Amino acid sequence: MTTPEDQSPAPQPPATPTSDRIYRSPAGIVGGVLLLGLIGWLGIDAIVSGHGRTPWLALAMLILLVPLVVAFTVRPAVYAGENRLRVRNPFRVILLPWGEIAGLRSGYSNEVVAKDGTKYQLWAIPVSLRARKKANRQEARARAQQAAQREGRGGGRSRGGFGGFGGFGGAGASAADGGPARAETDKVMDEVRALWESREKEETAQGEVTVRWAWEIVGPAIAGAVVLGILLIVG
Repeated sequence: MTTPEDQSPAPQPPATPTSDRIYRSPAGIVGGVLLLGLIGWLGIDAIVSGHGRTPWLALAMLILLVPLVVAFTVRPAVYAGENRLRVRNPFRVILLPWGEIAGLRSGYSNEVVAKDGTKYQLWAIPVSLRARKKANRQEARARAQQAAQREGRGGGRSRGGFGGFGGFGGAGASAADGGPARAETDKVMDEVRALWESREKEETAQGEVTVRWAWEIVGPAIAGAVVLGILLIVG
């Protein structure tokens, strides 16, 4: 026989905080990995089989180039959390509470603007003008097809047949059903902007903007440049 105490629900574990949304450039990562492989192969080959000062020059070049390649390809990332936006650029890490952001801009590059007017470029979300133009063409085709269909229904004539050639109708339908056609990076900026607008007034999303230099990248690059310069001067 069970008692009311036995029928009480078991205590639930505390909810875990929502993890950050992470945005990175897949093309940049792939290109960076391939470039690192090429640099490593050439550098190690020069160190192993080179003569005279060649191995030392190759080693200095590796110390200089590897951090730079990592900085501009693999490293960039944007972390959008509940209370702040963390931007990891090639040489700096910027922490912006949502309440300190004045806006997000998308032009020839994607940027976040702080309330003090400082602009920070989002290296991990590069703008593709080609993708943006392609999305605009798809949107224009979808609107033209919708107008033709409305005209066909209203006037008893149907021009929808022209939309079937060359996949034209498929592109227009997908744009019409899923909303306006948008480039992928523009969709990402829309997501970040929506999160900012929903969280900027929250008390936990207030604070100060902090900027930290990425010495783990800058230090080795400077050391490699110094060593390379000395070797070239000494001859």
